[in-house]
Amino acid sequence: MAETLVFSKLHFYDTREIGISVPAALAVGDKTIEFQAKVDPGSSLCVFPRQYGEELGFDIESGEYQRIGTVTGGFDAFGHWATLSVLGYEYETTVYFAKDHSFNRNILGRQGWLDRVRLGLVDYDGKLYLSDYNDPTF
Repeated sequence: MAETLVFSKLHFYDTREIGISVPAALAVGDKTIEFQAKVDPGSSLCVFPRQYGEELGFDIESGEYQRIGTVTGGFDAFGHWATLSVLGYEYETTVYFAKDHSFNRNILGRQGWLDRVRLGLVDYDGKLYLSDYNDPTF
């Protein structure tokens, strides 16, 4: 039996690059940081460099502590409430900033982003389809 999916947005990404990148932004008050982020459905959380949190005005270690495990070990991060924007969709959510200054990745994970959208991928064509989870056109 065939299934039909409907999405509001189509984003083309470069399949020659490592990972699937999308334009994103973090905002708190009148401060906004724009960047490219990696879609990572294997990551439980949305995690960003410490520098971004500091630029947004956070005292990083005052946030919600989380030890994040990876295949190669783990690292410490701290959660803070911010507005996360991806391809025109905005969500008030907890995002995490790495404790270590050397962390330099922008990760869109399951909690705080993927749990709020409908996502489709056709990697061969470099196509990412996206809709808000509550979009009535679905």
